Amino acid sequence: MSTNTYPRTKRGVARREQILRAAEAMIGAQGFSAASIADITRHAKTALGTFYIYFSSKEDVFRELVLEMGQLTRAVVTQAVADAPNRLEAERDGLKAFLRFVAKRPSLYRIVEEARFIDADAYKAYFTSFAKAYAVQLDEAAAAGELRPGDAEVRAWALMGIAKTLGERYVLWGDTSDIDHVVDEAFSMIRDGLAP
Repeated sequence: MSTNTYPRTKRGVARREQILRAAEAMIGAQGFSAASIADITRHAKTALGTFYIYFSSKEDVFRELVLEMGQLTRAVVTQAVADAPNRLEAERDGLKAFLRFVAKRPSLYRIVEEARFIDADAYKAYFTSFAKAYAVQLDEAAAAGELRPGDAEVRAWALMGIAKTLGERYVLWGDTSDIDHVVDEAFSMIRDGLAP
């Protein structure tokens, strides 16, 4: 259970955000175990004790970063698909937005991946909450005739798996040269399947 303190002043909000961004950079680059609170506060250019005004532990700041990634990802994807003419085009737009977001914030994405080992509950919650909302959208699209009927939960997890793996291979491993090509290939498979 988090005991994080949320500031009441603009200065406090800015300082807390500064610590979060430093934690993102340090944990994303070094990994949870290697990054110390001293590293985080040094990177944030703040005193060690200031960290404890806003977070009770390194685990708390880590959990907050996992939750933040979930919120930011949903916001980015929701905005990207808002004007899509149908669910299939929304899939293309959402995948592209996700991969571009990961390319902009690779440290945050690495933190989510590491959460599997550091905070399994946060990791599971991150994907489960996303999958629930995704399944609802897929069900609605099937009911509207935009997709053929099928198990929306399985589809949501399969589509998330595609995005997650492409994010690892084509962004985290440093090959972001042609995200559009990756999206086109993946979307072709999503739209048409693998049958000849």
